[in-house]
Amino acid sequence: MEDVLVVGAGPVGLTMACELARHGRRCRIIDRMPAPSPYCRAIGVTPRTIEVWEDMGIAREMVDAGLWLTGLRSVIHGRPPMDARPDLPAMPFSQLGLPQYETERLLTAHLHRFGIGIERGIALTGLTQEAEGVSARLAGADGREGEARFRYVIGCDGAHSAVRRALGIGFEGEALPMTFMLGDVHIGWDLPYGTAFRALRLHEDAPPDLLVAVPLPEHGRYRVTMVAPPELVPAGGTGHGIQAETKGPSLPQLQAVADDLLPDRPPLSDLRWSSIFRISMRLAAHYRVGRCFIAGDAAHIHPPTGGQGMNTGIQDAYNLAWKLALVLDGAALPALLDSYEAERRPVGAAVIARTTAATAGFGREAGGAPDRLADTQIPLTYRGTAWVTEAGGAAELALPMAGDRAPDAEGLRRRGFGFPLRLFDLLRGTAHVLLVRLPEAGAAAELAALGDRVRALRDRLGDRLRVVAVTGVEGLGEEPGIALVQDAEGHQARAYGAAAACHLIRPDGYIGWRGPDWREPGLEAHLGRIFGPARG
Repeated sequence: MEDVLVVGAGPVGLTMACELARHGRRCRIIDRMPAPSPYCRAIGVTPRTIEVWEDMGIAREMVDAGLWLTGLRSVIHGRPPMDARPDLPAMPFSQLGLPQYETERLLTAHLHRFGIGIERGIALTGLTQEAEGVSARLAGADGREGEARFRYVIGCDGAHSAVRRALGIGFEGEALPMTFMLGDVHIGWDLPYGTAFRALRLHEDAPPDLLVAVPLPEHGRYRVTMVAPPELVPAGGTGHGIQAETKGPSLPQLQAVADDLLPDRPPLSDLRWSSIFRISMRLAAHYRVGRCFIAGDAAHIHPPTGGQGMNTGIQDAYNLAWKLALVLDGAALPALLDSYEAERRPVGAAVIARTTAATAGFGREAGGAPDRLADTQIPLTYRGTAWVTEAGGAAELALPMAGDRAPDAEGLRRRGFGFPLRLFDLLRGTAHVLLVRLPEAGAAAELAALGDRVRALRDRLGDRLRVVAVTGVEGLGEEPGIALVQDAEGHQARAYGAAAACHLIRPDGYIGWRGPDWREPGLEAHLGRIFGPARG
């Protein structure tokens, strides 16, 4: 029996396979399509996803292949153009523009580094769950079927997920009344590089006329989105996403809408692909049934406003992979897998609500202004869910709380390094990290006592737990098993609160436990819930 079958080799399935491999567990990954899709469905990459890629070790490659999205020019019919630039708090990364086919290419190359390839032209046709595993029926391009057994199956196979259907998971929701057309074109205008464009003609009792142009890395190229004219709308269709079976718009059809909505009527040229696109809002009733999971568009679909879809799916995979790897290793209790749906399904519901509201707002005077900070996905939190814990007295501490993303901090100094470090440099990897802020008074004695505790923890958990101690005191000696850093400029103190405190940071960069002291019994209880109780 093999460990895991990942169904679907888009960005979500590829992330799942890469992350399982990084955490030490191999999988099979299949896709029914004989070749990657040529369509540029997703472009926007949120700052939080780039943080995920940084942890995976591929952020530089992704950034080099894309472009920074620097702003938005809006034209509402009859008014002068308006330019908007993101006015956001400082964060490690900005919003990136990267065509989905490039994201998939780079994730595939990363997966190959683990010695894992995609099995293409293979479709899942059925699932049977048993106590110890899952039997999957797989069909090749020649129609021949075979059966293989896996300990777990993960459906990352899109809005029409075969895994979700085989599990009988409900996928309720509704569709937008409009059908859209997409195209990859060159536009002959002087819009600044990295700036997106939106043109609207508002109607009092009808959806607006709309054109959105999102820049691609090649100079002058854009992925344009427009409302499709009636002659291109297929009768009776109910699908979501790109309608590959339907003929896409021609360049003259795209140009006609551009001439109607764009000032100065810039020419569109060099059409590389086009398609018809439909938008639904649906949320799966469950993200897990027994030993099977769903992620990405298989679990949630919604309007593309804010570029949330692919990013939310990638973070689904990032959330599940480390948990599943620990369970497969026998290092964590199987109950840990319950946290996946508990944490990620509310995120999917919130994204659907927010993107649907923003899309509906296009027809109002406010122009559907999105929540730019929420669109970064940096504020996303798992606060109040069952698998994150605030210890007694933690409420008196400064932010961040258990369930929040662990923030970065710059300017940290560590013995032997001739340059300052970021906190993310110390958190990166596949282990939990116990982040301890030492008190100013008695720091040396506190560090020695922590060292004794670390030796006991490492005897039990090995390299699945690392410890980072932060101090504002100079000249402290080293303790084995502890990465000691000095926060002379106070960046970590401002990000986490100057008071001595302890944060247990999960492999996905979220705070799993927070307390005023590492001696709190709640820390041991939290670790025991994940890894099993201490023995002896």
